[in-house]
Amino acid sequence: SSDEVIRKRLLIDGDGAGDDRRINLLVKSFIKWCNSGSQEEGYSQYQRMLSTLSQCEFSMGKTLLVYDMNLREMENYEKIYKDIENSITAAHEKISECKKQILQAKRIRKNRQEYDALAKVIQHHPDRHETLKQLEALGKELQHLSHIKENVEDKLELRRKQFHVLLSTIHELQQTLENDEKLSEAEESQETQMETETKQ
Repeated sequence: SSDEVIRKRLLIDGDGAGDDRRINLLVKSFIKWCNSGSQEEGYSQYQRMLSTLSQCEFSMGKTLLVYDMNLREMENYEKIYKDIENSITAAHEKISECKKQILQAKRIRKNRQEYDALAKVIQHHPDRHETLKQLEALGKELQHLSHIKENVEDKLELRRKQFHVLLSTIHELQQTLENDEKLSEAEESQETQMETETKQ
């Protein structure tokens, strides 16, 4: 089909500069030159062939220059691509380093907040020297209270013994009174009996 022919011509033609047409024209000019009858016509065909060859050489040189330029551009693009890749890698490393620095900064900030909280708590309590003084005073007071407790316990024991002696004395006195009462009752009964005997 015509589309396939056009596609093939475009593929053969390269970038569409008409090289295929020039080669066909050169071949036709060469055939005409070979079949030319007169010298003038042959010279004319010869000049046309030289012109066509120079156009082909110019087109080829231009194509080579474009090709070299494309190669240099490819190298330049590859260099730019590598530079971009290196920049991206460096950016990723920098981001990772920044993340580490952020985590470290957060940890330092958290520690500082904890230190500030502990410092506030510590400020509400007395210092070590004052605490030792208070402990020493409390130790002396405890020792004094221990002596007082020992004295009170000794007094209590003494009072307990005295109370026991008092109870024993009261019990003996009660026994003595009971015995005296029994004796007096016995004496009264004897006197009463004697009185009744004398009356009889």
